[in-house]
Amino acid sequence: MMEHQITPSPGARKNRKRVGRGDAAGQGSYGGRGMKGQKSRSGYRIRPGFEGGQLPLIKGLPMKRGFNNKFKTHFHMVKLEDLEAFDAGSRVTPEEMYHQGMVPNLNSPVKILGNGELGKSLTVVANRFTGSARSKIEAAGGAVEEV
Repeated sequence: MMEHQITPSPGARKNRKRVGRGDAAGQGSYGGRGMKGQKSRSGYRIRPGFEGGQLPLIKGLPMKRGFNNKFKTHFHMVKLEDLEAFDAGSRVTPEEMYHQGMVPNLNSPVKILGNGELGKSLTVVANRFTGSARSKIEAAGGAVEEV
């Protein structure tokens, strides 16, 4: 077989539909756009959320739009009961919590919550503590260090 004898499989190549090239071509007259109206014109485009001049739904629900504060600090929360995994007398830092899988990453600050009880004395290092967490750690004979 020579290079000039190679042909594609039957049905593998298909001509594109040439719209608006006369009635004989099969897609003439209105070219598949229907009759009149905004959608039949060239350059037709409406922005997302446009409802034909009616008041858009999103404007009628102002309480649903919301607000994102870009200055808000998002903390990783760690419960006091999770700190039971550490040995008594050890120093618990955010890095140690990360290695234990309590904190997903070290990009955000860590806050210790007072959920549960602590039965051993630990030195806990974190960015923030709730009042109950601070009192429970000190009651167990531990210490609190804020970074």
